[in-house]
Amino acid sequence: MLLLGALRRPLAASAARLARERARARPQVYASLATGPRQDNGIFYEIRTYDVKPSKMKEFVEVINQHIHLRTAHSELVGFWTVELGAMNKAIHIWKYGVYEWVTFQMKPGGPALWGEAFRAAINTHINTGYTKLIGVFHTEYGLLNRVHVIWWNESPDNRAAGRHKAHEDARVVAAVRESVRFLESQENMLLVPLHCSPLK
Repeated sequence: MLLLGALRRPLAASAARLARERARARPQVYASLATGPRQDNGIFYEIRTYDVKPSKMKEFVEVINQHIHLRTAHSELVGFWTVELGAMNKAIHIWKYGVYEWVTFQMKPGGPALWGEAFRAAINTHINTGYTKLIGVFHTEYGLLNRVHVIWWNESPDNRAAGRHKAHEDARVVAAVRESVRFLESQENMLLVPLHCSPLK
């Protein structure tokens, strides 16, 4: 009888109240484990972990506290911790990084005669989308051959992340990258922070 009585309430009001109660009971999500095109947070962070000699931990902390301003002048420090319980003698810090990206591609042997056209098409497609600005493309003539370095510039880490997400969903970029990746052996990237003396800021 109580159940039937409850069903007499207006359905819309009951559904709205139920939705509010469920929302209150549901835990809020504050972090995303997804990366790449699924990443929701647009800012790039670097997490560094240092293993410190046990006898030098106190000295390490003193040096960091005394000189950290020299490092924070170049990029934003999000947090810096030493481990109290668990893996001892470790320091963990997180940095919010700058706007230059250096990407290194190790291409298959054969040189630009083999992979140059496909690589150029992939770079040009990225340029033409307007998601990022190309600073330069360089390939090696001496040393480790078939290596290409590309430097990109973005206005901010947020713009860089947003551009990558758009590029991952852009059919033109996906097609061009798919063609060039046939010649790729490996790839790595770094985010760069310019020194005060650097002409490119």
